[in-house]
Amino acid sequence: MAPQREWLERDYYATLGVAKDATADEIKKAYRRLAREHHPDARPDDARAEARFKEIGEAYAVVGDPATRKEYDELRRLGAAGFGGMPGGGFPGGPGGFGGADLGDLLGQMFGAGGGPGRGRARSGRGRPRRGADVETDLHLTFEDALSGISTTLNVTTDGPCTTCKGSGAAPGSSRVTCTGCGGTGETVVDQGMFSFAQPCGRCGGAGTVVETPCRTCSGSGRVLTPRRIQVRIPAGVRDGATVRVAGRGQAGRDGGPAGDVLVRVRVADHPLFGRRGDDVTLELPLTFAEAALGTTVAVPTPAGASRRIRIPAGTQPGKVLRLRGEGAPRTRGSGSGDLLVTVRVEVPERLDAEQERLVRELAGHDDTSRRDATFGVPTEA
Repeated sequence: MAPQREWLERDYYATLGVAKDATADEIKKAYRRLAREHHPDARPDDARAEARFKEIGEAYAVVGDPATRKEYDELRRLGAAGFGGMPGGGFPGGPGGFGGADLGDLLGQMFGAGGGPGRGRARSGRGRPRRGADVETDLHLTFEDALSGISTTLNVTTDGPCTTCKGSGAAPGSSRVTCTGCGGTGETVVDQGMFSFAQPCGRCGGAGTVVETPCRTCSGSGRVLTPRRIQVRIPAGVRDGATVRVAGRGQAGRDGGPAGDVLVRVRVADHPLFGRRGDDVTLELPLTFAEAALGTTVAVPTPAGASRRIRIPAGTQPGKVLRLRGEGAPRTRGSGSGDLLVTVRVEVPERLDAEQERLVRELAGHDDTSRRDATFGVPTEA
């Protein structure tokens, strides 16, 4: 791995929470623990989980490899000793830069060909491999599909090589020509004191070649937007707002770089009966006063489409939660399912006929209000 600008700006040991002299085993254990803790699937409601997960992976890719770690430590030692501290302190042109030049080229001279400060070196006319961008899209699911999981096809639009010019950007019958600004190296050399370093050519943008007769299909970019259909598997029990990643199906990479991913944001529709609370499914059960007071047995629906009979104990209070184990949503991590949480709601009739009113008044005559009055500190009427 070639030294990068970020090596001077980021303390990867701090990212992993280990000391600079930590052993390889300590670094590996810290990485595995943090990767599990901050994996996007483990924190579906945390918007920063994905970014944090990537930072952890980048840190481990550098200090988890003995050879790369040695280069990283040496670069930061040289930076701190020779440029007035880090990150970026004392660098000409401000933090993290040499007068706007590409620090990665200077770092390549320090650790690459030549093995130390020296003259700028030529490179091929192609740019560095770059990973393609991620593509985001929404998928709307019914409550039932979210619980059972589905495989479906999504329509996404990504950019890819132009089929007319085969990605060159030049019109058919013509080709890209060597850039006269850099002689095809893609770089221009700048002298600055004891250092000389390369920066991308301003005419060709670092490609080393330019298009004189652009392709009409892609206007010389070499890329066009193309609609595609991709298959995605949504796991059973997925929650509203979760993101499902389809690796390698996003925007195509540049100069041999890998493709990005497709990030599918799941939107789950409301259900007329059921709700969600993590892996548990919620349900409100309406009862009459008589059923709650005397107790009964009722049948309730389950998310699976069946029904279960549950016993309502005599004297059940409004708001009491009855739990049906294993009747909730499938767990996306681990095995088994959550529970069905049935909350009792006692319904009061809006209208009473004459006989019902007579019976309720008779019942009211037998109610004992002394406990309520004592709770509120209200004197009992004589």
